[in-house]
Amino acid sequence: MSIRSGSGSRPAVGAQPITQRYGQSPCAPAVPLAGIQSGARRSTSVARYRRAPATEPRYTMRGMNLRRLLPTRTEVVLADPESGGDGGWQNVHTFSSLGVPSFQWFYGSMIGQMAAMQIEMVARGILVYDITGSGTILGVMALAQSLPMLFSSFMGGVMADRIPKKQIMILGMASNAVIAGAIAVAIAMGFVGSGNPTLAVWILVVAGAFKGIVQGVILPARQSIIPELVSREQIMNAMALNNLGMNVLRFTAPALAGYAIVGWGYQSVYFIMTALFVIASLFALGLPETPVVRQAQPTRAISDVAGGFQYALREPTIALILVFTLFVVLCSMPYMMLLPIFTEDILKVGAAGMGILVSVSGIGAIVCSLVLASLPNKHRGTMLLVSSLVLGIALVVFAFSTNWLLSLAAMAFVGLGQAGRQTLSSTLLQHYVEDAYRGRVMAIYMMEFGLTSVSVFVAGVATDYIGIEWSIGSLAMLLVVVTIGVWTLSPRLRALQ
Repeated sequence: MSIRSGSGSRPAVGAQPITQRYGQSPCAPAVPLAGIQSGARRSTSVARYRRAPATEPRYTMRGMNLRRLLPTRTEVVLADPESGGDGGWQNVHTFSSLGVPSFQWFYGSMIGQMAAMQIEMVARGILVYDITGSGTILGVMALAQSLPMLFSSFMGGVMADRIPKKQIMILGMASNAVIAGAIAVAIAMGFVGSGNPTLAVWILVVAGAFKGIVQGVILPARQSIIPELVSREQIMNAMALNNLGMNVLRFTAPALAGYAIVGWGYQSVYFIMTALFVIASLFALGLPETPVVRQAQPTRAISDVAGGFQYALREPTIALILVFTLFVVLCSMPYMMLLPIFTEDILKVGAAGMGILVSVSGIGAIVCSLVLASLPNKHRGTMLLVSSLVLGIALVVFAFSTNWLLSLAAMAFVGLGQAGRQTLSSTLLQHYVEDAYRGRVMAIYMMEFGLTSVSVFVAGVATDYIGIEWSIGSLAMLLVVVTIGVWTLSPRLRALQ
């Protein structure tokens, strides 16, 4: 459907007001339009703007002056959200969210932050295992970061519903830069190294605890701001592109980290992380000041936290997604923290090999993210279950593999399944949650990653007794069995669109 200016065109019958998303000019490309309809057909989509002839009448749409909304002469062409439009990269459904200026600022900030986090995930594990040689200490390190994150995420969710999310993101990423810089200096000065393992572990534990607190505060804001930057129909696309960016970094950043460690030492990696967090903070400055849902009666923070849990429990769909996601996270995430044991003791490929493994996982995740970004908003519950099943089977194969090529192939499918699970679970939550509870529900969602520390710690201790293969393999087998059970016994989850 088109609204064209000029003497030969008429305004659409029953057209609704054009609404502008935050941080966009009226003539910016790919601006979402809400509620434009003609006759019996209704379409909500992405619009693109073109210059129109120099003269046109002043059309009014339900009492709103079209000239005031679109001050330059324009032609508004609606693209079908199912098909992805009729031309131009901004109308290609796969990348439609990247046409939104405010989402572009968010994307740049996310790239900087996630690049630093992916590098740290590789560097910290190898550094700790190089100093201590203990799977248990790896578990302790995970616990040191995840437990503070578990508790701070409660307040992070409340803050995301009370304070502009832009401010939370800027302060959080600046704090991460300070922490990474402090570790880099400690390594360069010799305080963190094999010469004094006890001091090194304590420094890394304390730094990890502070990092966990910051992450618990920042992640609910980062997740819940996305629906405020794009239209409702673009949420899955934006989430998929968000995960696509993260997975491209999973493909590139760990490999670079591995080679940087070999070539220039651990301190160089942490200095790079510091710079990336600073870049992420600068991009976040370009984000719009999104509105905060104001409460009629001010409440205490603890009441808001309790209210978030009560809301999640009384909404069956929200509760089901959260519980299933928690189980998948507990069974599937420990392998990442214990990956140095596979690369050092089983596959004998060292830091560079670990970087390659994580990068191959990123390739599978990139493929999955591109596919999900291109799909319509249908059958997402079924796809979530399929992704979890693929993830579990691939982890079983990887856990018991001693062949380098087979491990690489398994890791590609691990990345594919993990990306599907992450994108679909967060998209479904964002789709079904009410705006007033969005930050707190996403805090519960992120809190589940804090609980991962429990399973990482248990798996790390078990590794010292039954071996890394059975430690990770048994969790993966449990994931496969439970996913099949949920598929069979939970039609509600399968039916989610």
